[in-house]
Amino acid sequence: MTSLDLVIIIVYFAVLIIVGIIGTIKAKTSEIYILAGRNLGVFMLFGCLTAVFLGGSSTIGSAQLGYESGFSGIWFVFSMGLGITLFGLLLLKRVTGYNLMTISGLLGKLFNVESKLIGAVVAAIYALMVSVTQVIAIGALLSAIFDWGLISSMLIGGGVVFFYTILGGMWSVSMTDIIQFLIMTIGIFLIMLPISLMKVGGFGELTEQLPSSYFDFSAIGFKEIIQYLLTFTLGMMVGQDIWQRYFTAKNLKTARTGGVLVGVYSLLYAMAMIIIGMCALILLPNIGNTQNVFTGMAFETLPSGLLGIVFAAVAAAIMSTASGTLLASSTLISKDILKDHFFKDISDRQFLLLSRVTTLIIGIIAIVIALWIQELLAAIDVAYAILAGAIFIPIVFGLFWKRATAKAAFYSITISALVVIGGLAIEGLSSSNPILYGIGVNIIVMIVVSLTDRSSKEKAQTKDIMDVNG
Repeated sequence: MTSLDLVIIIVYFAVLIIVGIIGTIKAKTSEIYILAGRNLGVFMLFGCLTAVFLGGSSTIGSAQLGYESGFSGIWFVFSMGLGITLFGLLLLKRVTGYNLMTISGLLGKLFNVESKLIGAVVAAIYALMVSVTQVIAIGALLSAIFDWGLISSMLIGGGVVFFYTILGGMWSVSMTDIIQFLIMTIGIFLIMLPISLMKVGGFGELTEQLPSSYFDFSAIGFKEIIQYLLTFTLGMMVGQDIWQRYFTAKNLKTARTGGVLVGVYSLLYAMAMIIIGMCALILLPNIGNTQNVFTGMAFETLPSGLLGIVFAAVAAAIMSTASGTLLASSTLISKDILKDHFFKDISDRQFLLLSRVTTLIIGIIAIVIALWIQELLAAIDVAYAILAGAIFIPIVFGLFWKRATAKAAFYSITISALVVIGGLAIEGLSSSNPILYGIGVNIIVMIVVSLTDRSSKEKAQTKDIMDVNG
């Protein structure tokens, strides 16, 4: 790293902090703080949606998968983008009619307050865990750039991103997301990808030097592909961070167009990162920790100046996801738990303060958990497994099956979340089975309890009628 590279990164961080400070002036109401005033156009929404899910795990993790598995690693990121697109096309129209701020708010509308509360808890844990992955990722990046210890890097990197999020909320997050989206696109597609290919002698050289399995999109196995689709596609369709971004759109057409663009971009981004990882296997065949593939490749191939831009691009990807998921978790807790159950009569100004304080506390918790776990892909698997296993089925049943009951929703969310967590504890964080267990249990509980509950109610109603007539 030269002085020029360091200046580029420091200036980038300073811009984010300034946006956060400006955000304290702009975010004067809770709706601006949480949803940026519901007024984003197609490009802004597309950039924000893309930035929120293409984070450290998508960037660093995809390069790692490209290094280890080749093209079959594409399913990781593509499954996420597919989930965002499908939500916009299949569920958004039904959801927007409820004028929501949170996913648990929909559970409350469809079922009851108990379902809303347990949904808020599960969705908040998911968003918190995704924030944790980004703290780990920004720590790994800063550690590589500045040669700091990992713990110090997590504290500094996490502190910067949480600072501007706490101050400006969704207004600051939306502004920084567009900056980060542009830097990501330039850094990965216009700098890192072409230079990586040039250094190995072109794409043809990849096909000659790497095993044929690296060019097979199904090499990781259909079980693993199904796991990605169940975990990440379903998880994205019911992620508070994704819903919250969609709710910032000025109308339904804008939201759907932005969602489709995200699906296309996710495929292109996944391909780019996978190819960079494959190039690294040729240039750096003996990397000890494959989580460092991307940073090692950047140091190996990029000249001064460009290195700073690419590292700023990676930082952008990480920080945009960290800020979005941090705000998602704090919104769920401050609105659907604290305000609904403990501070029911507070003013909008007091709720805005409560939201900021909650965001601060959640940020501190995220950093503490990141210092404990320190493993990127393990943390992201836990987050999406819990969310998809517990929340997706009740949401879909509530929207499309009129016989679904509140009692069934509450028990299905609670039991399936415990099943997923128990499965991960028993079989390990890398196991693909717990998500299947969770979804299976969720479906069974929703159907059985709904039918039993309705049957009991119908019998009671019949008895009441007979008593009245008798």
